[in-house]
Amino acid sequence: MTVADGTPTNLTGFLGGSAPPRRARFSLAAQEAIWFYIFVAPWLLAFFIFTLGPMVASLVFSFTKYNAIQPPEWIGLKNFVTLSGDPVFWKSIRVTFTFAAVFIPLNLAISLFLAAMLNLRVPAMRLIRTIYYLPAVLPEVVTGLVWVWIFNPDFGLLNYILYLLTGIKGPNWLGSESWVMPAVIISALWGMGSGVIIFLAALQSVPQELYEAAEIDGAGALRRYFTITVPMISPVILFNLLVGTIGALQTFARIYVMTQGGPNYASYFYNLYLYANAFSYFRLGLASAQAWILFVVIMILTLIILRTSGRWVYYAGGR
Repeated sequence: MTVADGTPTNLTGFLGGSAPPRRARFSLAAQEAIWFYIFVAPWLLAFFIFTLGPMVASLVFSFTKYNAIQPPEWIGLKNFVTLSGDPVFWKSIRVTFTFAAVFIPLNLAISLFLAAMLNLRVPAMRLIRTIYYLPAVLPEVVTGLVWVWIFNPDFGLLNYILYLLTGIKGPNWLGSESWVMPAVIISALWGMGSGVIIFLAALQSVPQELYEAAEIDGAGALRRYFTITVPMISPVILFNLLVGTIGALQTFARIYVMTQGGPNYASYFYNLYLYANAFSYFRLGLASAQAWILFVVIMILTLIILRTSGRWVYYAGGR
């Protein structure tokens, strides 16, 4: 801006204000950036050291023969070829996917049913919700030991209850090839508290106006459930499906405590074989190859679920 004689003047000063010096503004932005990197540095350092670093190292080791004592020897794709011809490897895959195929649908269905029950208004509901959630916060080693006692064929609680109610002598749950997988699935379902709580939060977020409008239109309880409840909580169903799939394929601690893969490899999960190769046989290169195979399988399944979710997941703000 200029005055009548053409002399330039400061617009901010003309309006009665004052602009902060450019150097001061730059200094403030620089200070904010410095503090940002200072606060985020511990997380970044831990990520590079304890997550990204080991991942890159395992990828390199998957192409080597390595036993943690001698230097790694580059062998290319030999570890993957060895696994492709290993019957124990394929057995562990069958066991893991059989468990996942049964556990994941049951986990979703039972979790949603329990969440609906816990959403009812009854006395002492907060205490009941806490009791249902407690198994989810217990370490898997502890829960595994508890279930070893429950499934004991001689003095276990489950067989005692069966004999008391029906007079039937229960099976050797963890020692039978036919019964070990049902026992493993039952023990895994006991820790579904996290999924139940997430479903409960989703159910409580469904607008009550939708139910009232549907009831006025004459929709029954079952119709309201499948036309309102399920679509409104479908994003949460997707989330629990993804988390359940990843968790089922990575099952390890509870099975290691309960069965160690027996009997006769009937519960020999994929991660048990990976652990054995790494820390029992010290075939770290082979174990690294197994880890990356599992990573790729989980990534593919996750992408398939996400790509197909658009057909059945409803978002309130649009699909």
